Amino acid sequence: MYAIVKTGGKQYKIHEGDIIRIEKIPGEPNNPVSLDKVLMFSDGENVRIGRPALDDVTVKGHIVEQGKGKKIIVFKYKRRKRYRRKQGHRQQYTAIKIDQIEA
Repeated sequence: MYAIVKTGGKQYKIHEGDIIRIEKIPGEPNNPVSLDKVLMFSDGENVRIGRPALDDVTVKGHIVEQGKGKKIIVFKYKRRKRYRRKQGHRQQYTAIKIDQIEA
């Protein structure tokens, strides 16, 4: 059984028991979370596709951690013009453990 959910402008294929990293949402660790925008659901035999989302399917889980991702370097450079700009960025994320998919 799996579902495809949309959160933070991205889509994730999830199974029960998975731990996924999504864009940061407010909450403390062990707080419950429900993802309502389920785009597709499959129970192994039947596949249901929403247009655009399924109303009767929800994904429930809880927050495992709030953190920051790996640092990336943004470096702008123009040769022979003495132009250099260096900037770092760490994207914030929320790790969620999927407890159940309710259909």
